[in-house]
Amino acid sequence: MDKAVILARGLGTRMRRADTEASLSEAERAVAETGVKALIPIDRPFLDYVLSSLADAGYRRICLVVAPDHEAIRSYYRRVGATRVSIEFAVQVEPKGTANAVAAAEAFADDDPFLVINSDNYYPLEALRRLRGQEGCATALFERESMIEGSNIAPERVRSFAVAEVDPEGLLRRILEKPDAATLAAMPQPHWLSMNCWRFTPVIFEACRNILPSPRNEYELPDAVQYVVDELRQPFHAVTVRAPVLDLTSRKDIASIKPFLSRIEVRL
Repeated sequence: MDKAVILARGLGTRMRRADTEASLSEAERAVAETGVKALIPIDRPFLDYVLSSLADAGYRRICLVVAPDHEAIRSYYRRVGATRVSIEFAVQVEPKGTANAVAAAEAFADDDPFLVINSDNYYPLEALRRLRGQEGCATALFERESMIEGSNIAPERVRSFAVAEVDPEGLLRRILEKPDAATLAAMPQPHWLSMNCWRFTPVIFEACRNILPSPRNEYELPDAVQYVVDELRQPFHAVTVRAPVLDLTSRKDIASIKPFLSRIEVRL
């Protein structure tokens, strides 16, 4: 397994939003206003750190799912001259949700297993490597306390993240979005968070084609995963990781993520 799909199509609404408490350089502000979080300059574009980590984990073929007008990303990676990874592009024509974005990469997958991650998260190397070593479909889940202690994400945000329900055999049952306090209290500790880090086989494309839109009128990846589990009866392995994920959602996150990335050598 050497293919990875990075979802970079998002509108970047929260990143574009002005924030008087966030101190940005002119270069950072200019990119933030475009909403293309992957290109936020933290010494170099944030996505470079993500790609370098994928290369460290053994992934060699990368597909960036982008918008039709994301020429800045295309232009940058045509110039950068990566040697450890090859970079391809798939276009999600309209922002119709994460499952729709994954569906745009079907030709790239070409019947092979592949990783799916966000372009605005930096995942621990352990998670990326362990998903490569799995068979079939799997998801990396992250311990809530490790996220609170080690991530740049504010604890109150971490506590609102989706929680996975895993059976005694280590298989995913479902993803609970924004569970209430009573639901959480009934779940065993520790709580394992879903951070959109997946290992898929081509079966996911059948699921993406068959789910209904969510109340937001988008085709959501957790719904497609649930379709794989419930309708296609495919086992979905849970890979539990006690390490944090870094996040670059809003302008406040730029300053908070810098100390983590300053220690990382980027090699594309």
